[in-house]
Amino acid sequence: MSEKVGQTLVPKLRFPEFENEPEWQEQRIGDEDFGELFKGKGISKADIDPSGLTPCIRYGQLYTDYGEVISKVSSKTNIDSDKLFLSEKSDVIIPASGETQEDISTASCVMLDGVALGGDLNVIRSNHNGVFVSYALNGPQKQAISKIAQGNAVVHLYQKQLAKLKLQLPGEPEQQKIADCLSSIDILIALKEQKLEALQDHKKGLLQKLFPAQGETVPEYRFPEFRDTADWGVKPLSKVAKVLPGFGFPREYQGRTEGKYSFYKVSDISTAVLDGHVSISDSANYIDEPTLNILGAKALPSGTTIFAKIGEAIRLNRRVMTSQPSIIDNNVAGLKRIKGEATDLFLYYTLLKIQLAEYSGGAVPSVNKSTIESILALFPCIDEQNRVTDCLASLDMILQNQSAKIVALKNHKKGLMQQLFPSLDEVKA
Repeated sequence: MSEKVGQTLVPKLRFPEFENEPEWQEQRIGDEDFGELFKGKGISKADIDPSGLTPCIRYGQLYTDYGEVISKVSSKTNIDSDKLFLSEKSDVIIPASGETQEDISTASCVMLDGVALGGDLNVIRSNHNGVFVSYALNGPQKQAISKIAQGNAVVHLYQKQLAKLKLQLPGEPEQQKIADCLSSIDILIALKEQKLEALQDHKKGLLQKLFPAQGETVPEYRFPEFRDTADWGVKPLSKVAKVLPGFGFPREYQGRTEGKYSFYKVSDISTAVLDGHVSISDSANYIDEPTLNILGAKALPSGTTIFAKIGEAIRLNRRVMTSQPSIIDNNVAGLKRIKGEATDLFLYYTLLKIQLAEYSGGAVPSVNKSTIESILALFPCIDEQNRVTDCLASLDMILQNQSAKIVALKNHKKGLMQQLFPSLDEVKA
């Protein structure tokens, strides 16, 4: 690839064989020579049938199941085909409604004929490379789409708005080259994610084997040096750890990106877990010592396992360990080991196996300090705890490295997309 500057509709990076090709052309999605716009037909959640005859896509699946290219469909329906809107290969679909502007700026190219497309989907059937169009909509045009979407509680993207959106287009061969380049990165990301998923399943299996099953007091897998030692002892968490509270975090103190203490919220825990971390170090908010005193808060020590204690986040069962003294908000609780009774890391792995939702009550699920303290768990001697955690921690290091590779690939793809398409700021200049 080489760089070209000073031209309005030429990307920063262009494949060598296209260096002397004309500038890209700008075209509205609603122009007749671009293609046609359609709307899918309603498919409710109740219409999904694993034994159905027709593959189908509902709009919500674009956020969870699919990327820019759809070559395999996970859902089916038995609705009569004459009541459905069926895809043609290379159709690009984009939600007609969503919870946020960012949600709605999500496009996918369906590389299959005959897929039923749900009623809350806009369908772009263009005369161009559908995969290229999908990447263009998810890349340089993502912000433009979010700006034209309308609504507050529910955001809508109407066909008349989508029709006015302009895309920058090179010739068909260059469209194909860019689509192939980005698709190859997505394939590599998918393979890395499959490996990560396999490792995560392996970890789940190890947790089941290295900890006693329900009703048992010794694990199925026990290290040889401990096979003739005492069974694991049943203890309430209050005997092995201290439950540490969170504190209110008024809005006027939020938003600082530097400070002595990280102030962790449920969202910070989720980010750390999704990035593959056992311990947490980064935070969206920080506070200093004077603010700590104003809030009447107390820092949690390093090695405290923290987790959501209220709301639907309880069901996600996400836990991380603090890596330095830090503060948690009042939707979060911490558990710190009592010296001689448990290790911090063993306590962390024990909590991964405890489903707090089973102990929660009320319309909004929640657990309080006394409930957490009363939960029963099994603990061996400290030496065996260390042996178990050494095994699991080594696997967690592999998991973290695999997650880091995926993040690096996604960042590489994002950077490429910024350079393989003309900058919209340059286009407007």
